[in-house]
Amino acid sequence: MDEQELMSRVKEGDEAAFARIVSLYKDRIVNFLYQMTGDYEKAVDLSQETFMRVYFKADKYKPVAAFSSWVYTIASNLAKTDFKRRNRSVTIPLDDVQNDLKAGSFSEGAADSGLARNLRQALDNLSPRYRLPVILKDVEGYSQEEIAAIIKKPVGTVKARISRGRHMLKKYLEKAVSGNEALALAKEYENGRA
Repeated sequence: MDEQELMSRVKEGDEAAFARIVSLYKDRIVNFLYQMTGDYEKAVDLSQETFMRVYFKADKYKPVAAFSSWVYTIASNLAKTDFKRRNRSVTIPLDDVQNDLKAGSFSEGAADSGLARNLRQALDNLSPRYRLPVILKDVEGYSQEEIAAIIKKPVGTVKARISRGRHMLKKYLEKAVSGNEALALAKEYENGRA
């Protein structure tokens, strides 16, 4: 059964069809939202909200484009709204925060390699206008035309944002790599090896 037929059944209240859609897209949507937010728990929450909207707004779905475009549009809009909400949050002066942390209390996870950490930081530093098209293209594998449909921008704008986003990622990663090499050389010098 294809996704169009599943959605027509969801419109009629068929919960089994909805469960099939969720099983088809759950992992991809969570991964996409994780790439957008950098927070796994937030990605899971937003994916649940995405599927709630798919279910309760099924009657608004029009099968003119791929179903995946509609789902990713919902997810990306939720991620953008969350990003805006987080940026409006109240900031607390550092002097007002009690510092109970001891030096050296943070540890790097063994599973989080330097490259993955640098890439995650680079993606986090991109504004959503560039992050979204880059993730949809390079991580999710969508075509520029599909991305244009998801973010509701012309294909030329999508191409430009992907190019600009990739360029900014490259610059950030080059800076991170050269910083790591400089740090390694400094440590070697400090230890008397250089």
